[in-house]
Amino acid sequence: MTNTKKRLDAVAQGGFWFFVMLLPMLMGYLLLTLVVGMAGIGLGLLMIPPAAAYLRWLAGLRRRKVKQWRGIDIPEPYRAAPEFGEGFAGYWRKVRFHGTDPAFWRDGAWVMVDPVVGALLAIIPLGLVLNGVYGMVISVLWDLFTRHGFNDWYVFVHVHHGNEGLRWAPAALGVLEVALGVAIAPALLNAHARWSRLLLAPTPAQVQARLKHLTDTRADALDTQAAELRRIERDLHDGAQARLVAMGMHLNAASQLLEKNPEAAQKLLLEARDSSAKALSELRDLVRGIHPPVLADRGLVDAVRALALDSALDVEVRAEVPGRLDAPLESAAYFAVSEALANAAKHAHASSVWIDLRVASGLLKITVSDNGVGGADPERGSGLRGMERRLATFDGILALSSPQGGPTVVTMELPCVSSSPKTSSSSGTA
Repeated sequence: MTNTKKRLDAVAQGGFWFFVMLLPMLMGYLLLTLVVGMAGIGLGLLMIPPAAAYLRWLAGLRRRKVKQWRGIDIPEPYRAAPEFGEGFAGYWRKVRFHGTDPAFWRDGAWVMVDPVVGALLAIIPLGLVLNGVYGMVISVLWDLFTRHGFNDWYVFVHVHHGNEGLRWAPAALGVLEVALGVAIAPALLNAHARWSRLLLAPTPAQVQARLKHLTDTRADALDTQAAELRRIERDLHDGAQARLVAMGMHLNAASQLLEKNPEAAQKLLLEARDSSAKALSELRDLVRGIHPPVLADRGLVDAVRALALDSALDVEVRAEVPGRLDAPLESAAYFAVSEALANAAKHAHASSVWIDLRVASGLLKITVSDNGVGGADPERGSGLRGMERRLATFDGILALSSPQGGPTVVTMELPCVSSSPKTSSSSGTA
C-alpha cells in the first residue's frame, strides 16, 4: 500500500511540474528572450539583473522540490556576489557580474529546453493515467456517447454505434494504461530529477575551479599559520622570555647581596618585580593576539565592541548576530575587523569608524567604513591581502570601495551557521 501511494504521489508530482511550473517557466523564457533580443539597443543588458534574480528563484524552486521529492541534492553553482554600491555605477557592476556568470546562462538554457524535455518526462505518467481513466469512462457511458454521434478511436478500438461488442475494451485498455502510468512514474520522475541536475548543478569545470580555490586557500592558511607561529616564537624570545631571564638574574644577584648590601638587594628585587610585571603584560598581549579572551567568552559582537573601546578613534558598532558562530569563523572575522580598524587609524587618518555586523541568508556580513582620506589599494600593502586570505579560508569574500578623498568602505561576507537561536543585537559608540 505504501509503495502504491509513492507511485501515485510520483504521478501527482509530475503533474505539478507540468501544470504549475508551466507558466513560471514561460515567464522565464520571455524574460530571457527580451534580454537577448534587446541587448543590441542596451535595454536587454539592463534587464539582466532582474532576469538573473527571477531565474535563480525558479531554479531554486526546482532544486528544493527535487530534494524534497526525490532526495537528489543539486548544489548551487552561483558565484558569491560582492557589494555593488549605489546609483547607476553600482547597477552596472551588477549587470556585469550577472552577465559574465556562466550559471546565469545555464539557467537560461534550462528555461529554454526544460518546457519540452522536462515536461515530457513529467507528463507521460499523468497522461497515461488520464487517458486510461478516459477509456474507462467511454466504456461506462458507451450508450450515451454513441447515441449522440460519438465516432472516434480509442487506441485500436473504434467507438461508434453498432460496435457494442467491444464496449468494455476501452475500459480494459484504460486499466492497463493507468497501471503502466503508475508503474513508470517514479522512474520517469527520477529521470526528470537527473535532467534537472544536469543543467542546474555546477559543471565539472566549476568543481575543478572550486577545488583549486580550496587548495590555494588551504595553502595560504598553512603559510599564514606558519608565519603566525614564527611571530609568536619571536615575540616570546625577544619579549617575555628575555624579561624572565633578566628577572632570574636579578633574583640570583639579590640573594647574594641580601646580607652584605640590603639596599642593593632591594633595588634588584624591585627591578625583578618590574620585569615580572612587564613579562606578564607582554604574555597577556601575546595571548590577546592569538585569541582574545573576550572573543572566547562573550563572542564576536562583544569582542568587536571591546576593540572599539580600545581604539583611539570614534567607533560605532551596530550588530544583529543570532547567538554564537563557529569559533574559527569568529576568530577570522574578529582579526579582519581588527585589521580594518588599524588601517583606518594608520593609513586613512580617519577620526570616525562605523562597524556593522549582521547575519542574513546564511552569511555573516561585516561592513567597516570610515571618514578618512581613502585611496586604499590591496596591491600596495599586505594588510588587505592578508584579510582576503584569512576570509578565503572560510570561503569568504572581501570588497573594497576607497576612492581618493574617501570614504573607505570594506565589506566582508562569510558563510556561517549560528549555534544558538538567541540574537545578539547591539548598537553603541565607543
